[in-house]
Amino acid sequence: MRRTGILLFAHGSRDPAWAQPMQALQQRLAARSPDAVVGCAYLELMTPDFASAVAEMVERGCSVIRIAPVFWARGRHLSRDLRALIDDAQRRYPDLRCECLPVLSELDGVLDAVAEAIQRAPGTEP
Repeated sequence: MRRTGILLFAHGSRDPAWAQPMQALQQRLAARSPDAVVGCAYLELMTPDFASAVAEMVERGCSVIRIAPVFWARGRHLSRDLRALIDDAQRRYPDLRCECLPVLSELDGVLDAVAEAIQRAPGTEP
């Protein structure tokens, strides 16, 4: 069975609580994409790393992995680090097709959704 994987890719943190929004996004995306394998991967400081997450998706029958960089803007981690990780994955799995989605700020509707959320948000003390 040929499946599609959706891999949320983020930096990672020493603080385990930092990953909670990633896990919430993964759950929401999985609920909206019941036929896809949805996972998370981190550049550093957290597991699974990119190679491990890709290996698991391939083992689960994914022939296409759509990589969603959970970064606000494009920078060195995407242009250099993620590119190298994708190239390595495609060397390991020659039949795997990796598709990289835009960063968050470049996704259609995201800037408007964030602007609206900021307008509606109540103020709190820092």
